[in-house]
Amino acid sequence: MPEQKTFIMLKPDVLKRGLMGAIISRIEDQNYFIERAQVMELDKQMVAHHYAHLLNEDFYPELESYMLSGPVFAMVVTGDNVIDGMRKIIGATDPRDAAPHTIRADFARNVTENAIHGSDTEENAAIEITRFFNSYE
Repeated sequence: MPEQKTFIMLKPDVLKRGLMGAIISRIEDQNYFIERAQVMELDKQMVAHHYAHLLNEDFYPELESYMLSGPVFAMVVTGDNVIDGMRKIIGATDPRDAAPHTIRADFARNVTENAIHGSDTEENAAIEITRFFNSYE
């Protein structure tokens, strides 16, 4: 598969708990390259836009509160088959369902505080990269 770009976001609890280095090492150990990165604070509008598909869910207020609780670390990650590859090392949304040794199995606290976000398709990666970095090549 040709080289792809994906959007990856380390969530607030990762930064608060000092886990960025451990997670970035896992990404780089897969021969993926962090092309762009920035620490940023999200506002309510950005959270609502990013999680628009979840706005009507009962758990959305808790998710919004969590995502506003501190900075996130947004990244553009590149590599061969990076979207599927990252989804594999990230693990299932609910850490109880995540395969052993995935990022969520090892670092997530629960389904809301699940440590990391990764784009699921090339189309969503392009949208999310544009949303968080204001440009996409």
